[in-house]
Amino acid sequence: MLEPAKRYTGYRSYSYLEEGRDYRSFQLAPELDRVAPYQGPELSTADRQRVQRLLTDNIVVSTHDHPSRFPGDITETIDYNRTGRHRTGYEGLARSGMTAVFDNFMDGTACVTSQAGWKWTDVIADLGLRFSDLAHQDFVIKAETVADIHLAKETGRIALIAGLEASTPIENELDRIDILHGFGVRQLGIAYSESNTLGSGLKERRDGGLTVFGRRAVERMNRLGIIIDVSHSGDVTSLETIQHSTKPILITHAGARGVWNTNRMKPDEVITACAERGGVIGLEAAPHTTLSHQHPQHSIESVMDHFVYCVDLVGIEHVAFGPDTLFGDHVGLHDLFAGALSLGEAHAGVEYERVPYVDGLENPAECFWNIVAWLVTHGYSDDEIRAVIGGNAMRVIEEVWT
Repeated sequence: MLEPAKRYTGYRSYSYLEEGRDYRSFQLAPELDRVAPYQGPELSTADRQRVQRLLTDNIVVSTHDHPSRFPGDITETIDYNRTGRHRTGYEGLARSGMTAVFDNFMDGTACVTSQAGWKWTDVIADLGLRFSDLAHQDFVIKAETVADIHLAKETGRIALIAGLEASTPIENELDRIDILHGFGVRQLGIAYSESNTLGSGLKERRDGGLTVFGRRAVERMNRLGIIIDVSHSGDVTSLETIQHSTKPILITHAGARGVWNTNRMKPDEVITACAERGGVIGLEAAPHTTLSHQHPQHSIESVMDHFVYCVDLVGIEHVAFGPDTLFGDHVGLHDLFAGALSLGEAHAGVEYERVPYVDGLENPAECFWNIVAWLVTHGYSDDEIRAVIGGNAMRVIEEVWT
């Protein structure tokens, strides 16, 4: 883990208001040292310096995370989410080494007015409150342009890119995509596990593909400069989205079904189609997703099995990392929202060994240090590491946003 960024001055979310009076107080999980430190291979002095240099000198992009703090008692999350005031983990981000992070907000767990999530009003409340908080500090930048990401790098800050894992909240209103773009959203998923007006989610038994409305939505996202994500979409919907889009897409957080055979992982056909159109797959690390038979107890080693497979399949220029981490008990969060997030269907009946957290990729503060350390100790060149920790994602961002 890196030393804290010099630009960070200790700001805490919503500290311009009075906690307990202006908004409800919760005891939150710590941003650092919530679990035992990762005991990876010991780095030599030269390797440690190389990891430090690669993270310091290059643009580092997470294609998918939720860098918010959750209650220490994870069962309080529904009450916490209903306030609409997720706290950004500024201290943890200051230790992360990231230049830019695709933050996908509360998504389907946004239950301000509805337990089902995904409601337009709830999503807008989530976006608005988080953006209001960002506006009161100077370390994390709300990124809407490529220039914002470069500014963050040049000034020692972090660019936060707003995204949503599904377009479900737009319902059948095409212009809501424009509204989201106007608010600053720069990445949208097609469908989450459940189907919507655009296409099929990965839990459906029959994938109807991209709908007529979905095609129009893809065209609108292309015109506006919104990056399209199919991480939670069904296979047919994913393929048809890739084919219909005139711009490359991101599979922001997933793994390879060739390594672990569940619906949550992408088949070779989808990964290859994405790469052939210039897109990139970001490797997922949320608990109990990117498992492997070689490393069935989910850890950084399991995730890197997917990395090696995808590099062999489509080339290193089409692979990145979207760890999908947060500050808090991610396993407990999945248990709490298992029904809403369709986790059972995503696993498709495949048995797995439960872990309390993903060792080595537990939260946004530690992920990229451990990823780069793994790459350094496994013989990857500086150019290869630069590509997968940020260069590949930046290529897509630059093509779609400009």
